[in-house]
Amino acid sequence: MTENLTSTPRDAFELLMAGNKRFVSGVPEHPNQDATRRTQTAPSQQPFAVLFGCSDSRLAAEIIFDRGLGDLFVVRTAGHVAGAEVLGSIEYGVSVLDVPLVVVLGHDSCGAIAAARATADGGGVPGGFVRDVVERVTPSVLAARAAGRESADEILAEHVEHTVDLLLERSRVLAERVAAGRLGVVGLSYRLADGSAQLVASRGLDVEAPAVS
Repeated sequence: MTENLTSTPRDAFELLMAGNKRFVSGVPEHPNQDATRRTQTAPSQQPFAVLFGCSDSRLAAEIIFDRGLGDLFVVRTAGHVAGAEVLGSIEYGVSVLDVPLVVVLGHDSCGAIAAARATADGGGVPGGFVRDVVERVTPSVLAARAAGRESADEILAEHVEHTVDLLLERSRVLAERVAAGRLGVVGLSYRLADGSAQLVASRGLDVEAPAVS
């Protein structure tokens, strides 16, 4: 049986952000990445957070949050767009693995958001299934602009927060756990240049996201 690192959404959030702070400072501890941990996690898993993020190759979750084997239950899609498979995977982490925290992780210079902005400006729509990704991101672009939020950072924050709310709107499992105080759902914006993850949305946690400038 693996170690249960956290018991509350707040504990899980603080543990995650402490790891990101170490990564940003250049002093990672690389916890739970050795042969002992590999042996411990072989029979079962008890991750402390579900991380739903963009598939971008620069967002390796265990690296940027300085964690290891068995710590994070990771689900990733381009532009962190959420379909049935994503919702099912996140619900598995929450209802079966009893994870107390769900994190939506977006980032600057996101190709999916850039493509959605270009489409909203009258540009061509990508072909194949990439089109489906762009179409799912475009509502966030339009909502941000309708509210007078035009900068790339503001549109990113809108898309992250939209995804957080979408998860809770579509999943009764998540919504009920948040209402019961057993789950926190947060949205983070990751900066590629300095490696920092900033809070932009919070549901079920008594932490406030700073205003996006």
